[in-house]
Amino acid sequence: MDKTYYHKLFDLNNKTAIVTGGLGILGKRFCLGLAEFGANVAVVDLDGKETKSFAKELEDKYKTRALGVSCDVSSPSNVKEMVSEVVSVFGEINILHNNAATKSDDLDACFASFEKYSLAQWRKIMSVNLDGMFLVAQAVGTQMIKQAKGGSIIQTSSIYGMLAPDQRIYKGSYYMNREINTPAVYSVSKAGVNGLTKYLATYWADKNIRVNTLTLGGVESGQNDTFKNKYSARVPLGRMARGKEVVASLVFLASEASSYITGQNIVVDGGLSCW
Repeated sequence: MDKTYYHKLFDLNNKTAIVTGGLGILGKRFCLGLAEFGANVAVVDLDGKETKSFAKELEDKYKTRALGVSCDVSSPSNVKEMVSEVVSVFGEINILHNNAATKSDDLDACFASFEKYSLAQWRKIMSVNLDGMFLVAQAVGTQMIKQAKGGSIIQTSSIYGMLAPDQRIYKGSYYMNREINTPAVYSVSKAGVNGLTKYLATYWADKNIRVNTLTLGGVESGQNDTFKNKYSARVPLGRMARGKEVVASLVFLASEASSYITGQNIVVDGGLSCW
């Protein structure tokens, strides 16, 4: 057997990937990982200027092609324009990382107690975390069907779409110097992502479009020691994830190495969901 056979399965050369939420803490890492394996990457986020700047970084570092696109994933017209722009530049779309999510620009409203949570805030977060997932999957999936080559769609979810947050870990917990919790809207939106994945995996299976969920546990990114210690005590591996540890699973799901995997939830959580 060719000794490079399995290496080639992970090769993303001549593949075009869209990453929504591409400027986020993990979004940037996901873009870097896909580019490192050879993919052309469309970095999609709200800030068009910054997406273009980061796309240039990808091109300079990996000598691949990249495109920065401004898009509000909760807007049907924005999403259609984004897909059209990517296709006009790269010719086709082979990989979608449906990754965008929000806590909104009103953190007081976002972290309000369930008893006082406003419907307006609930809908604002859902418009990105779930409606945006639907709109982007719909537009990109339609394009993939036109191409008749199949494709891979990976949707980011959270361990809190599978499990209820342990409210005990939030007492004295801060992120970027702000007291935090996990609001119900976040858990419910991520549970919805899991359901959408299973639906689309069966719906588009005959088009050879694979749809999987990448579910992440807590990733260390600025939480205070109180939170990190309490969270880590709940994890069999005894710590939060490091950002670099979640990228390889995305590359696997994007590549031909996972050609017989669809409708699955790949959980990267240090074992938290075992308990």
